[in-house]
Amino acid sequence: MDKKIGIIISSFIVALIFLFGAFLQSTEKKTTVGGESFVSRAGLHWHTDLSIIVKGKPVVIPADIGIGRAHNPMHTHEEPGVIHMEFPALVYRDDLLLGKFFQVWGKDIRSFGANMKMTVNGVENMEFENYEMKDKDKIVLTFE
Repeated sequence: MDKKIGIIISSFIVALIFLFGAFLQSTEKKTTVGGESFVSRAGLHWHTDLSIIVKGKPVVIPADIGIGRAHNPMHTHEEPGVIHMEFPALVYRDDLLLGKFFQVWGKDIRSFGANMKMTVNGVENMEFENYEMKDKDKIVLTFE
């Protein structure tokens, strides 16, 4: 009788551990598909503010970057410095990198000058082009 109770309790504990692991995996923000990290399966519509300051003077980020014959999911409109990220389906981490925006723009992120500094939401960040942008981020790039 004691052996049966031990087996039942052990099975119950194993089942709880398995269910807890499955729960954690299903709620994790980033998972992988084919070895690549993705952020959303159902698309997203985010906006990030980007400011570029060169030797104390702001750089105007043009409207309609990524807008043309083919509408890029990462683009700008008339609002100065607002990067729109409008993806209809599966969104990979690499789709949201700051460097990706500069590729869409046709600019090198480091072409604005020397001694690049970056803050994200007021906090210094050293990821630069590898920074994964998020909704409502405020990114400031400063060059001397």
